[in-house]
Amino acid sequence: MNRRKALKKGLSLAALGLASAAGAKWGVSMLNGLFNAPKSDRMPVLFVGHGSPMNAIEDNAFSQTLDKLGKELPRPTAVLAISAHWMTTGGTLVAEAVRPQTIHDFGGFPKALFDVQYPAPGSPETAKLVQQSVTQPMIHGDEGEWGLDHGTWAVLKHLYPQADVPVLQLSIDMSQPPEYHLKIGEQLAVLRDRGVLILGSGNIVHNLRVIRFAPGAQGYEWAHEFDEWSKARLNERDHHALAVDYHKTEAGRLSIPTMDHYLPLMYILGASNRKDDLRHEFEDIQLGSCSMRTVSFGRS
Repeated sequence: MNRRKALKKGLSLAALGLASAAGAKWGVSMLNGLFNAPKSDRMPVLFVGHGSPMNAIEDNAFSQTLDKLGKELPRPTAVLAISAHWMTTGGTLVAEAVRPQTIHDFGGFPKALFDVQYPAPGSPETAKLVQQSVTQPMIHGDEGEWGLDHGTWAVLKHLYPQADVPVLQLSIDMSQPPEYHLKIGEQLAVLRDRGVLILGSGNIVHNLRVIRFAPGAQGYEWAHEFDEWSKARLNERDHHALAVDYHKTEAGRLSIPTMDHYLPLMYILGASNRKDDLRHEFEDIQLGSCSMRTVSFGRS
């Protein structure tokens, strides 16, 4: 049984021997060098509502916004992506691959989408920095098993089309509540001073059960309602409400039937602070039930 399957079955991380494997790979001197390196300008944090995988290859208002945003963001030393499409149970993993594969984790789309490759390098050094920065819970390395799923590469294909920025992913432990993910985000904030762009990729509203495929389909009233409620809470920096109150209305329950696409937002909220300027980079409802809301914190 490989590690990914073991985690999905909820087996203990200690039984997998992950901590010892990670410790054997990287020395204390390398870590000291990372932590003691001169601080860079503080990086912003970014949550992208990625929507359909087709946004990776389509020229539309959303992809144009990402194209422009990539030119305006400071160049990172690495991107740490928390994608809705890497889910684990019983622990959080960080990807250690030197050359992460492009994962086409979808079906029923045109061949042109499956042909896309995003050959960005990985960053085992940043993976170790993540493990050193987050102490509760312990983050374990994946021994290079995971690559870049479409929640990551479909966004980065527009932000950094040359695939020349190192990229790694952090998994989402689906057995944990939103507050757990907020706390990890808070600990990850230190990476912003080491040039790391923390990227959350999901959707605030994401209900695939009632998608409207007709061209130009309007968003459901409840989708707009919850998206606007979320916008107001973001503007108020009311992270507690976003973490706790999201299911208190029918609009919220319809907008978040499962937590996978909502939880990446928690990491971005945790890694931000009240001094960060908040920008709503993009706002739209696609396919009737998918919010494309994209926000940045700390972008000058």
